[in-house]
Amino acid sequence: MNSQTPSHQYVWALALLWPLGLSSGYAADQVERPALKTNRWQEDWSVLQNPSLRTEPLDDLKYIPLSADDPQRYISLGATLRERFELNDANGFGVGNLSRDSWLIQRFQVHADVHLNEHWRVFTELEDARAFDKTSVGGADQNHLDLRLAFAEYIDHRANYTFKTRVGRQDFAFDLQRFISSRDGPNIRQSFDAVWADWETGTWRVIGLASHPVQYLDNRKFDDKSNSDLGFHMLRVERLVSGKNELSGYYALFQKREANYLDAQGDETRHIYDVRVAGSSSGYDWDVEAMAQNGSVGSKDIRAWGGGSRVGYTWQHIQWTPRVGLQLDAASGDARRGDGKLGTFNPLFPNGYYFSLAGYTGYSNLIHVKPSLTVKPISGLSIQTAVGLLWRQTTEDAVYTQPNLPVAGTAGQGGRWTGYYDQLRMDYALTRNLSGAIEAVHYEVGEALRNAGGDNSNYLGVELKFLW
Repeated sequence: MNSQTPSHQYVWALALLWPLGLSSGYAADQVERPALKTNRWQEDWSVLQNPSLRTEPLDDLKYIPLSADDPQRYISLGATLRERFELNDANGFGVGNLSRDSWLIQRFQVHADVHLNEHWRVFTELEDARAFDKTSVGGADQNHLDLRLAFAEYIDHRANYTFKTRVGRQDFAFDLQRFISSRDGPNIRQSFDAVWADWETGTWRVIGLASHPVQYLDNRKFDDKSNSDLGFHMLRVERLVSGKNELSGYYALFQKREANYLDAQGDETRHIYDVRVAGSSSGYDWDVEAMAQNGSVGSKDIRAWGGGSRVGYTWQHIQWTPRVGLQLDAASGDARRGDGKLGTFNPLFPNGYYFSLAGYTGYSNLIHVKPSLTVKPISGLSIQTAVGLLWRQTTEDAVYTQPNLPVAGTAGQGGRWTGYYDQLRMDYALTRNLSGAIEAVHYEVGEALRNAGGDNSNYLGVELKFLW
């Protein structure tokens, strides 16, 4: 048992920042203030060059001018503190004697955004992530003080196009983050040491990147490094059609040394082809994505596929603005051992929020059907209830949990039915700066999991997040 208790500096940080979170932030003269975002590097605080907008505590630190003559030269400082209590009464469904556990995870970040002129800026963010009283600390749970982001960015705005490039440690996420995310659900977010280029004009956007995901080490402070054993590169094209509807496609290359699957071991080279369409109209919304993968792991050829869709309808003019939704997901498994082919889908860098924070559902060898209802009873409060029904795509492959972990004893055993889960999630924006969330999940296991020693599982997460 990890017996650490939260350090005094974080307790004091929360005590000092809390009153700021209670400031209204909704006054009419603050309409132009930028929204606080999960990816803090996406915020633009240059609007605070107007002194009349500096109305909240510490606004002088959100816009520190570097030149009296050039308002585009400034420094912006900020911080993020997230505390989440989690309880899981059957981690990994209890297979392997994993038992009930409860813990607190804490993520504290500070950043500096330095704008050198209208074209150049440097963004740096430090992160300290800790897991208190967690029995089994995984690779995404804890990382003492380290460099999470550090990149230089160049932007050239022209009349008919915009060009952007970033070099250094950065994060990126695409679409609903089914397969490529900044991994905001777990305690440690995913960063990449990368070169990024982005060209936009009219309704078109082209993105190219070459990257090595960061390898998180926790032996000492500032010991994270590029993972030379893992590479991820992409060329992506996006287009807006019929207004704001999105159409996109990309090719990506995923490379990993000494990959280990149930029916294949060795160096992995995976070619990825992805298409997606998303949009909304007259109360309807939709997001549909499909991915094909080929290549090799060791001497075996990859033949894998995956995809997902979310569709819904919102009654905009009815009290509580209810939305009914339906989520469908499927991904291939390995249908036959020893045939020289690997069919297990690789979900790449998935976001834990996509299914649920409980981590019971991985995006490999599955068929997933999830109807949901979301309501907004008061301003800032969103409540979602959902039921997820799960099958395996093939019984020859295992049941997987997040991010892509096979449950021991399930491959080739039992039927397709994996089970179902009930989910309740509430998100509440208390103020501009302070938000809270509660998520509860109950998973009723199917035959394959029960035969492997799995039990019904319950998860509870209670989160408080402050952004300044």
